[in-house]
Amino acid sequence: MDNRARHSGSLHSYVSRAVLTMLVLAGGIIGSTPSGASASSTGPEGVRVPHVANLAPASSTKSGAPVDGIACATLAKEKVKYHIHTHVSLYVDGRLERLPAGIGITRPALVEKYASGTFYDVGLYDCLYWLHTHAADGIIHVESPARGNFTLGQFFDIWGQPLSSFQVGPARGAVVVFENGKKLSGNPRSTPLLKQGNIQIDIGKPMVAYHPFSFHVTGSCGEGTNGCSTKKS
Repeated sequence: MDNRARHSGSLHSYVSRAVLTMLVLAGGIIGSTPSGASASSTGPEGVRVPHVANLAPASSTKSGAPVDGIACATLAKEKVKYHIHTHVSLYVDGRLERLPAGIGITRPALVEKYASGTFYDVGLYDCLYWLHTHAADGIIHVESPARGNFTLGQFFDIWGQPLSSFQVGPARGAVVVFENGKKLSGNPRSTPLLKQGNIQIDIGKPMVAYHPFSFHVTGSCGEGTNGCSTKKS
């Protein structure tokens, strides 16, 4: 091998090491790649459902008494004039977990089984809080009798799970919240539930870089509807 070949090989090795170093440093600055986020399927609302563990069971939902001024309506008394969706992703120590289906719906809920997954709704013998989940796809439904300013703290209170700067449900560690790409400051409980909002909550280390998530809720649970019972085809 002549001097030019040796020089070319050395230069290629140096550049490769330099690029690798920059990538590692960049990862340390912007956050780590999430673990367990690849396996998923489209759920009953037309939104991707990750095949990961629930952060906590939905059964810790309050029993039907008003929570933070939010009522739990029976099927006969449900009136929906304001209906929006917010998506929530959860990373615990860098690993994706999810909100379970049925938060904000008391027992016994109406449970509907579809090829695309399980859908929880209000039935004849339970009630539905204005803030709730129907599927394990991370979608929080705000279905209120009037327009209002609702927060993540209210949703967690209905769920019966803690939310603070150092704890989310049973998970403990430093809590970082992003919404629509912006890192938020202040109390995580104050995070607003925005129309088509995308909230990401990191608990513990490593911190995961913000991951945009596009979604469109389909079926009779779409915005502008008065109810969310899905229809079997």
